[in-house]
Amino acid sequence: MGLFDFLKQAGKDLGAQETANEREKAAALQRQIEILGLKVEGLTVEFDDGVATVRGSTPTQEEKEKIVLTLGNIQGVSQVDDRLTVGKPEAEAVFYTVQPGDSLSKIAKRHYGNAMKYPAIFEANRPMLTDPDKIYPGQVLRIPPLKG
Repeated sequence: MGLFDFLKQAGKDLGAQETANEREKAAALQRQIEILGLKVEGLTVEFDDGVATVRGSTPTQEEKEKIVLTLGNIQGVSQVDDRLTVGKPEAEAVFYTVQPGDSLSKIAKRHYGNAMKYPAIFEANRPMLTDPDKIYPGQVLRIPPLKG
C-alpha cells in the first residue's frame, strides 16, 4: 500500500466524454481494470484532483502492481493511492518510467544485465502492453525480479 507518482500528461487518453467530472473519471478508470481482466475482488476506484484511490483484494502482488500501473498510465492521473490487499504476498517489482530512446531490450540490459531478457518485462506488463515495440516516454512499467 502506498502512494505512487505518475506523469499526469502521459498515458492512455480515455476521451472527453469519459472524463467530464471526477465521478465519471473514477468509473472510466474502474472500467479499464475490468476491460483488462485483472483479478480483484471488491474493486472500487475514486478520483479526486488527479489522485486515483483504489481498494479491493487481489490474489497476487503482480495483479496489484498491474492495477496500480493501469490506473497511473492514464492521462489525468498524477498519483495512485494504493489501498489494495494481497492474498499471496511476494517480492515487489521495481517501477520504471520509460525515457526517450528506451526500448524493452535497453531496459532489460539496464535492469537485468542482458538485453535478451526483454520478454520478461513484456510479459510482466501484459495485458497493458500488447506489443513489445509500443512503449512511450513517461509510461511506467513493472520490472519484476527474474525467476530462476
